[in-house]
Amino acid sequence: MHFIVSSSQLLRHLSSLSGVLNSSNTLPILDNFLFQLGPGVAVISASDLETTMTTKLEVKTEDTGSIAVPAKMLLDILKAFPDIPLTFKVDTATMAIELTSDAGKYKLTGANGDEFPQAPALDDGAAMSVEANTLITAINRTLFAAGNDDLRPVMSGIYFEFYPDSVRFVATDAHRLVRYARTDVQASAGAQFIVPKKPLNLLKNAASHAEKVTMTYTDSNARFEFEDVTIVCRLIEGKYPNYEAVIPKENPNRMVINRQSFLQAIRRVSIFANKTTHQVRLKLAGSELHVSAEDLDFANEANERLNCSYSGEDMEIGFNSRFLMDMLNNLSSAEVSLEMSAPNRAGIIKPSEPEEAGEDVLMLVMPVMLNA
Repeated sequence: MHFIVSSSQLLRHLSSLSGVLNSSNTLPILDNFLFQLGPGVAVISASDLETTMTTKLEVKTEDTGSIAVPAKMLLDILKAFPDIPLTFKVDTATMAIELTSDAGKYKLTGANGDEFPQAPALDDGAAMSVEANTLITAINRTLFAAGNDDLRPVMSGIYFEFYPDSVRFVATDAHRLVRYARTDVQASAGAQFIVPKKPLNLLKNAASHAEKVTMTYTDSNARFEFEDVTIVCRLIEGKYPNYEAVIPKENPNRMVINRQSFLQAIRRVSIFANKTTHQVRLKLAGSELHVSAEDLDFANEANERLNCSYSGEDMEIGFNSRFLMDMLNNLSSAEVSLEMSAPNRAGIIKPSEPEEAGEDVLMLVMPVMLNA
């Protein structure tokens, strides 16, 4: 069994798959890429049992068969080649692989491709198609707010909600929450499921040049297909918390401010904040916002004054500066609004105007108790 392929093309495809690989696997076969050959094409896969990613690549071959190739060694040798044609020859009896280039020959030992775990087929799943840019934007807007707590796995992914008139994507770690909704995308049938972080990171990186992504989902798995790439992942089991219950409905105190000015002020002032709480204090009065932070242990302190548009009662409220910066960095509007009801209630950050038609972004951040 043999095939000929461009070294740079193969490296590009394998680099996108390499994000699936774990540093330590329970099954040794998962340290390999699976190559499945057919006339003129190689289908290459990587898996960690939870997530399987597959890509198709044109090669010169008339053979059929499969071989598992050691991933790290193959990536390392491909990175050392210029863009040249490479010939792979596989001894199907011993699984020995001979790699030939203009410069020389290289031998490595593969494994039987039949031992590689197969991704679930999802034949009975529901499907919908969505613009790749819309899906990538939804992931970028929400993924940073997903939790990392192993004791609460349902919070460690993005909650997908499909409705006949809209779709929603939600992430929370109990300290902050992001809800990203699109009214210009509709699902034929309602559905809710939680997708883990890893396949979503793979998806947003690999689909950056795609036009459409087709999603197929069942109760336990989801599949994302675009161009020559397929990502199949196991969904997170469990019931997502009732996030609507924590979003304050009445927020009479509203500030509108330049996003970049607000972000830069918090970035500077937070350097002087307590390294444990990362607390910054926002003091609102009239058309002025005072941003301050202090670290009493080291007598560090910073204060800045910004102009803003504010309606409501004078108030002081404390937030974790890292959370605020994450949220402001993941918006792109010129101005943002911060809506509040009381110093001990969550604040809501939104673009002052929708960044795209049909888009609705809501970011919620819990306050930090202020020192007297």
